Amino acid sequence: MIRLFNHYLNRRVLLQVILDFGLIVALMTGVFAMFFEGAKEPSSLMSLSATHGVSLAAFVFVINTASGFYRPASHRSLSQSCARAALAAMFALPLAYAISRMLPSDESGNATLTLAAMLGVAGVIVHRVYAAHSASAARPRSRVLILGTGPAAHAVSKTLRASDPWVEVVGYLRSPNETQIAVPESQVFGAHLSLAEAARQSQVNEVVVALTERRGGSMPMRELLDCKIQGVTVCDLATHFEKTLGQIRLDYVNAGWLIFGDGFNQGVVRTAVKRVFDIVTALILLVVSLPIMLLTMLLVSIESKGPVFYSQERVGFNGRTFRVVKFRSMRSDAEVDGKPRWAEAGDDRITRVGRVIRKLRIDELPQLLNVLKGEMSLVGPRPERPFFVDQLVKDIPYYAVRHSVKPGLTGWAQVRYHYGSTVEDSQQKLQYDLYYVKNHTLFLDMLILFETVAVVLTGKGAH
Repeated sequence: MIRLFNHYLNRRVLLQVILDFGLIVALMTGVFAMFFEGAKEPSSLMSLSATHGVSLAAFVFVINTASGFYRPASHRSLSQSCARAALAAMFALPLAYAISRMLPSDESGNATLTLAAMLGVAGVIVHRVYAAHSASAARPRSRVLILGTGPAAHAVSKTLRASDPWVEVVGYLRSPNETQIAVPESQVFGAHLSLAEAARQSQVNEVVVALTERRGGSMPMRELLDCKIQGVTVCDLATHFEKTLGQIRLDYVNAGWLIFGDGFNQGVVRTAVKRVFDIVTALILLVVSLPIMLLTMLLVSIESKGPVFYSQERVGFNGRTFRVVKFRSMRSDAEVDGKPRWAEAGDDRITRVGRVIRKLRIDELPQLLNVLKGEMSLVGPRPERPFFVDQLVKDIPYYAVRHSVKPGLTGWAQVRYHYGSTVEDSQQKLQYDLYYVKNHTLFLDMLILFETVAVVLTGKGAH
């Protein structure tokens, strides 16, 4: 894993993105150069072709990200990946055709350039499917030694195997103070080996400290330092889950780690950049989505009596409340008893039109007005109702930390976790929200927006 703009990325995924991006740009620029070798202004024409190539590569990146091609494929079959590839091609190939036809050239040159662009895009998508399902057979690049044999060590091993197919857990080393063994005993190193010796013999790249008990000399500080000096990465439990799962696990974090670690940067420049990005993007989305919003208003008013819009009090930045605006997706008497309730799967209060607009997230579009007013951001933790916030602040540690940034239309928790309707779900989502609050940058905001496209297209987690 490498850290880019405060966000952890798998090294292989980054290389895949660079390969896809570079292939499309190089292909379009190279083919275009073949037909304008004797042009009077070759530099300006090459610059134009490179710009079009970058535009096409950026669109393909968004489509591939939305299709989930840059995420591990361990939970989907080859046929599912092929179906995603077909859907991605339906969007990417017409874009390749349109962008390549915009470049000035004669008829034969334009036809060749268009064919090259479309073949390049198709090749990138096909290669994404191949790379996703051939990676598990490839030799692991990263070898990890886990210090500990208890439940924490088992949790680390489980997350590594589930989230990163390119990692090999070479074994576990038991601490003198650990009495419980929750990992396969056959993979536990013998007591005669020290940490430094086990790391050297196994040629590990990383040591994860997963000790349940750290007192009484159980932490081999000198040997951990020796490993680090020899180029082996050493990380603790909280950092491991942060970089592997993109979350801050409440069961393995403490206030000291949050206070003395990096992150939680709320500078003036970051706030200003985020605000400008919110305003510009919200205005564009309002214009683009206006026909959809008008159609939704008509369908909502036809299906059931009551207002088209639904306003509700939510908790926002610094705990201040505001009125969030949505398209009404439930019956007007949904909470006639005045008692707040979470929406659930198969909720009978949701109308037929409501189910569709919830699945496609269309009901959230009016919140773009909240963004323009400065009450919300495009990306951030989802705002919750005061009734539930009062309960969750009491039941879940660090819950109030999510109010240190503006709430968003979409967020890291929304693209990483399904819809939550219980306190337990809120606790799981908070772990992603804390990661966002700690590491948020414009780069992470854009990644979340790309992944939101995939959530909308697949209807993932809608209730």
